[in-house]
Amino acid sequence: MRLSRYFLPVSKETPADAQIVSHQLMLRGGLVRQTAAGIYAWLPLGHRVLRKIEQIVREEQDRAGAIEMLMPTIQAADYWRATGRYDAYGPEMLRIVDRQDRELLYGPTNEDMLTAIFQHSAKSYRDLPRILYHIQWKFRDEIRPRFGVMRGREFLMKDAYSFDLDEAGARVSYNRMFVAYLRTFARMGLRAIPMQADTGPIGGDLSHEFIILAPSGESEVFFHKSWETLRSAEDYAVDAEDSTALQAFVDSMTADYAATDEKRDEAREAALGDDLRQSRGIEVGHIFYFGDKYSKPLGFSVSGPDGSPVTPLGGSYGIGVSRLVGALIEANHDEAGIIWPDAVAPFKVALVNMRADDGSVTSAADEIYGRLSDAGVETLYDDRDERGGAKFATADLIGLPWQLIVGPRGLANGVVELKRRATGEREEVSIESALARLTA
Repeated sequence: MRLSRYFLPVSKETPADAQIVSHQLMLRGGLVRQTAAGIYAWLPLGHRVLRKIEQIVREEQDRAGAIEMLMPTIQAADYWRATGRYDAYGPEMLRIVDRQDRELLYGPTNEDMLTAIFQHSAKSYRDLPRILYHIQWKFRDEIRPRFGVMRGREFLMKDAYSFDLDEAGARVSYNRMFVAYLRTFARMGLRAIPMQADTGPIGGDLSHEFIILAPSGESEVFFHKSWETLRSAEDYAVDAEDSTALQAFVDSMTADYAATDEKRDEAREAALGDDLRQSRGIEVGHIFYFGDKYSKPLGFSVSGPDGSPVTPLGGSYGIGVSRLVGALIEANHDEAGIIWPDAVAPFKVALVNMRADDGSVTSAADEIYGRLSDAGVETLYDDRDERGGAKFATADLIGLPWQLIVGPRGLANGVVELKRRATGEREEVSIESALARLTA
């Protein structure tokens, strides 16, 4: 994509109402624009990041055996009345009355609706287990939306829902999602720590929040030093079809201490001594077993193996896709701007033409751009008639993993400059060497 034809409204100024780094850089870098309180338009660069995150989430859900579908943003209030949640949910739910005086709502979540949908088709134990998911926009009318996409009113979420015959089966589904979440965040270059979360009135121990460490995090977290190690997705390789191996793996991942401020165990912390670490964290995912909370009030049952009725047990599993954009920036930035991990970067390469008014430089840059494009390398080509300093500032601000700089002095010596954004490392190499590295 040529930057001269792209829509990238970058800004040098930090907006006065942006309190945290991710909000500041998303506005300055032209990723989003606020259209109403807590509601954002995703501009081209931000939209590309959103889709990269969404695809990683999708691939890991599919790998775990979940089945994708798509549910509407607008839901009938009847579903929520049947489970008793319509009046209990509170003012965060946006309620709507249509021209026929039917009560509707802009969905904040989908447990009620999906349970009702699945209920109409699942009649036998042979129809279970199932995990269904979608990636859809949600709305919660936060009283004070803030921190940009980190706490907005409209947000993109992956939410999955499992249905099982018994608690043992429900634990297997839960464990599959547990591993899928670890893999998902690791593929994005994030260190996500699973921390036991409050299960509310349901009880039990099947609820975990996935927390990434960031100074701007909304809560204090406490953890064993082992979680300081950044793991790759390969470290979370386990056979999702082997329930015993799954449980053993989850047990190993939860053996070391990790707790939010609400779930602290001071005795365990005292025993850890110097191995205890404290930081602030951002929640990027939450998995939850809720048993028959939705299936029972809806009268949902299937025929069991012996012919007797069985009430399916459920769980829900959420990842804040749009929230992750902000969280990734909070975890990956410096004074100059964003530093995107390779897997979620909107483009791989920022190709910088230092002298758009120099025919030889433009000819070389055009050729490089064509070869990168032909090789399938996502490239943002800065072909604008601007000063070099402005182009460098834009490249650093939007944080693409590689910068390939073409200038007259380098070309005279048969080289271009290659810069790795994450480390700042620069080197002069031949055009062929640069292309070989970027297309490998």
